[in-house]
Amino acid sequence: MFSIHTINQNFIKSMNLKISKLAYHYLIPAISVGLFLIPPLLVEASQTKHEDAYELWHHHIIKHHLVATISFVGVIVLGSMVYTRKRSQTIYLVDFACYRPPSHLQASSEIYYKGIKLVYSSNESSVEFQRKILERSGLGEETCLPEGLHATPPNRSLEFTRKETEQVMFGALDDLFSGTNVKPQDIGILVVNCSLFNPTPSLSDVIINKYKLQSDIKSYNLGGMGCSAGVIAVDLAKGLLHVHQNTCAIVLSTENLTLRAYFGDNKSMMVTNCLFRVGGAAILLSNRNQYKRQAKYKLVHIIRTHHGSDDEAYNCVHQFEDDAGKLGVSLSKTLMPVAGLALKTNITTLGPLVLPLREQLRFLITMVTKKIFKNLKTKSYVPDFKLAFEHFCIHAGGRGIINEMEKNLKLSPTHVEASRMTLHRFGNTSSSSIWYELAYIEAKGRMHKNDRVWQIALGSGFKRNSAVWVALKNVKPSSLRDSNKGNPWEDCIHKYPMKIGV
Repeated sequence: MFSIHTINQNFIKSMNLKISKLAYHYLIPAISVGLFLIPPLLVEASQTKHEDAYELWHHHIIKHHLVATISFVGVIVLGSMVYTRKRSQTIYLVDFACYRPPSHLQASSEIYYKGIKLVYSSNESSVEFQRKILERSGLGEETCLPEGLHATPPNRSLEFTRKETEQVMFGALDDLFSGTNVKPQDIGILVVNCSLFNPTPSLSDVIINKYKLQSDIKSYNLGGMGCSAGVIAVDLAKGLLHVHQNTCAIVLSTENLTLRAYFGDNKSMMVTNCLFRVGGAAILLSNRNQYKRQAKYKLVHIIRTHHGSDDEAYNCVHQFEDDAGKLGVSLSKTLMPVAGLALKTNITTLGPLVLPLREQLRFLITMVTKKIFKNLKTKSYVPDFKLAFEHFCIHAGGRGIINEMEKNLKLSPTHVEASRMTLHRFGNTSSSSIWYELAYIEAKGRMHKNDRVWQIALGSGFKRNSAVWVALKNVKPSSLRDSNKGNPWEDCIHKYPMKIGV
């Protein structure tokens, strides 16, 4: 398990790394320019007589003007370096679209029970177990399952597996392209993440073929990275946009349920059947300044923490075959404690970047006190992140996860409303859930210019990732937009929030 010493080391390392980066990016270029100016000054000085130089210096002519000139040039150079670098590093979130499954794929409690009774006809205890999990899950009656799982009996063939993923990807991308003035041929970078389904050709290849993307596109496929992969995909796109200027990137986040479905008797694997539902999101990013006015947000920070070196964390979400040889994903009982520790490490790194100085000092003092006085029973101080963010998009992994995050971060019901309602309406859509939540906030008309958004994702490995965005404009609620394409809440936002069991 992770100790406070580990957390403290992560904090120190993150701060040292940040200072080093700032020094490298800003001071080194300025010093280089200064060194470039030295040779001409030396040449000029060598052509001046000693007596004249002494006379000028004695009368303070050179002394004052030289110091003033060098200082002025230094300030201008340093300022221009900072401005140019920050401007070139700005990553804009132009727009995004979430897939809205058709109504015929809805899996109400009645439909779900009918399906599992068919699969588990000889095992009533498995049926009862899943019924109880579903009742406590926080999912509503309109979440959707793919066509293959609606079939009688369920069809998990490659054909239905491909069909599910293509419907989600193409549905989200069609809405994204129709809702923006960006054409498929404008895309220079493509990052697709799907944890469990990685066919050949790859999912990124499928998209390139469908939309006839350019031949020199930089395409990537992320697999096996769990529900936190959406933020990882954005981080990869960000890095590529820093290298490839004046281009656009698409991040496509989804998961495949046809392949994920588990029909064995291991109860830790049955839980995923009850929580996961169809979903996906397409996100358009760009470093082009021309999109500054059109873009909704700009990316401020991405913080990634990984706890895979700890065996308990590594094994808490795991895919393997049960005793009968049936493949499934197991969710361990240690998931919640592991997620809590991962949160502490993540906020230790994120806090200094976003919190007011007062909150940083209180957090640091508490952390140092616990380190020095190990026997002193004092609670760890959790900074007030409500001072740093207006909106929270917490991965809708399940009712327990949302409750735990609300408690640990001392949030109000309003702060976790988007997460609860997303879980209720769409279920756990894996890496795309944080985008359904952002769409909910927009549909409610709560997103205003300069609002700060914290997307919090967690997934197998064990990983806890954060993305911080700042709104560049007021986002109109769904009812006032010219087009609602891409917002999955367009025709039902008026029903939310609704009272559900917590």
